[in-house]
Amino acid sequence: MFKTTEDSRIQISELMKPSHANFGGKIHGGYILSLMDNVAFACASKHSRSYCVTASVNKVNFLNPIEVGELVTMKASVNYVGKSSMVVGIRVESENIRTGETKHCNSSYFIMVAVDEEGNKVTVPGLILTNKLSAKRFIKSIIRRDSDIKRSKDLHQLYKNVEDHLEQLKDYRVKIDFK
Repeated sequence: MFKTTEDSRIQISELMKPSHANFGGKIHGGYILSLMDNVAFACASKHSRSYCVTASVNKVNFLNPIEVGELVTMKASVNYVGKSSMVVGIRVESENIRTGETKHCNSSYFIMVAVDEEGNKVTVPGLILTNKLSAKRFIKSIIRRDSDIKRSKDLHQLYKNVEDHLEQLKDYRVKIDFK
């Protein structure tokens, strides 16, 4: 079975209230992350027709602050599918409801895994790529995945041979004092 990205696309909007703000008066990043996790779950579950869990989040950059009183909209779509995993791309925008001005606040990729009632992984439907943008997103997800695997292997190797890399630390604000 295959589905298009449009079949599972989700969009939610929520007005930002003072109770969502941090001490600086901006919307707390943790609150936005929680909303993003919810929309990723909804999108992945809609695609897979299964309960889904968050396996990882690939890089979150907060590009612009979100103000109290702004309308935040999150747009999510399945960008990639594996056997039981999915990459859900999320774009976060805020809108000043008085002026209509919108700003891109954040984009991120949530890796979700479909599971059954016992927590076992289940196979998800494949993805039908209907346009160049969906193909580009799928390819970028593969590149990010391959890069993450390589980075993980490189870091694992580094832990085995940390002595080989100590010289690199001379340019950093660190003092080595092994006992």
